[in-house]
Amino acid sequence: MDTTEILVTVTGLALAAFVIWYFFFSARPTASAVSSSSGVQEVDITVKGGYSPDVIEVERGKPVQLNFYRDEENSCSEEVLIPDFRIRRDLPAFQTTLVELLPEKAGRYEFTCGMGMLRGSLVVK
Repeated sequence: MDTTEILVTVTGLALAAFVIWYFFFSARPTASAVSSSSGVQEVDITVKGGYSPDVIEVERGKPVQLNFYRDEENSCSEEVLIPDFRIRRDLPAFQTTLVELLPEKAGRYEFTCGMGMLRGSLVVK
């Protein structure tokens, strides 16, 4: 191997390592739900190429309202699935869809788009 081949190989490996780190190991900002006067924990989530925020902390035993605003027409984000709560909701483009649930047990619960490409987590403490 000459110098150019070594340089290209090392650069490719470095880029692959960065992609793996970014998608699987980088720290994600966490949003905590805000409790309303009625005791409902509310979080606004924007859906545009992903979920923002994509990690949400809530308290166990209190009702949660997730407000999904879909700010795109991408077919992948047409619905949201929260399998552990048996929830599947259509998300119309440029509208807010309310998803209500009551987390009884502490843990981490994943939510995804219908294709499983967009991902987020609900962390119940």
